[in-house]
Amino acid sequence: MSYSIDPVDLTKRLCAIPSVTGREGEASAFLQTVLEDLGLTVERQYLTEARYNLLARTDERPEVVLSTHLDTVPPHLDVREDDAHLYGRGVCDAKGIAACQVAALGRLLASGERRIGALYTVDEEAASAGARLANVHPMGRDVRFLINGEPTDGLLASGTKGSLRLRLVAEGKAAHSAYPEAGTNAIETLLDVLEDVRRAEWPTSDVFGETTVNVGTIAGGVAANVLAPSAEAVLQIRLVTPPEEIETQVERVVDGRLRVERLSASDPIRLHVPDGWAAKAVRYTTDVPYLHRWGTPLLFGPGSILVAHTDGERIAKADLYAAADTYERLVRELLA
Repeated sequence: MSYSIDPVDLTKRLCAIPSVTGREGEASAFLQTVLEDLGLTVERQYLTEARYNLLARTDERPEVVLSTHLDTVPPHLDVREDDAHLYGRGVCDAKGIAACQVAALGRLLASGERRIGALYTVDEEAASAGARLANVHPMGRDVRFLINGEPTDGLLASGTKGSLRLRLVAEGKAAHSAYPEAGTNAIETLLDVLEDVRRAEWPTSDVFGETTVNVGTIAGGVAANVLAPSAEAVLQIRLVTPPEEIETQVERVVDGRLRVERLSASDPIRLHVPDGWAAKAVRYTTDVPYLHRWGTPLLFGPGSILVAHTDGERIAKADLYAAADTYERLVRELLA
């Protein structure tokens, strides 16, 4: 049994294994061996036969649990390094964070601390299906504090925006494009609605800032010389108010011209910040809203969200070492 984990080395090993959402199995299996080498008991909680969460604990009640996700956005980018940084998919979001947490767990176990555990989920970058599944696991009932990991620039997060994904579906009638009066172009209906959505005024918050609406995808039509019989767009809305409020506003803007389907929704979340710790609100959404049975939530991680999901994803090696120190210190303070 070895308690000594180098977070930079573990980040490189984890990030060498592709784990794009839906194909997390190999990375999960590798991390399970690392956790078991620390002496932790690890349970697989299966989402599908090839996709599963990892729940790790000692033989005592896990009062504080460290958690993040093992899936990444596509495409996989091979890990590389220079003297100061690691580069590649997941070094920042979020396998580098997992490595820092595991390093902190090793130090805590080496000191004799047993009131700790870990949760590593799948599917966070899609619909947080792994977190939703973990939320019903009985291990969560024992937990007082959940420290979730996302890139927060090395500060605790005081809160996160909510999220609402909506699909707008327009139906038309196909016709020859030379005779537009014979049909209805669903693409034109969709474009009219999207323009009204873009011009709408959305709520703001002193804590979370502005509601932001991103038109993420558009699809429709069959050929250039055919009026489109159908078209759709998916909106990703970052919330500063409850999702029902914004969904109602979208319905008013749409005014019956097309169908609105909810894909997912989560509320804005206020997070715990212990006295004396620096904190800021962040604009993105995490697994935290779906883990409400896992105690009081905190959010912390090294790295910048501005480089996550990009071709230039990177993290400073010094930040990984510092984050491992911070996770250890934060766990000890919460347990005290």
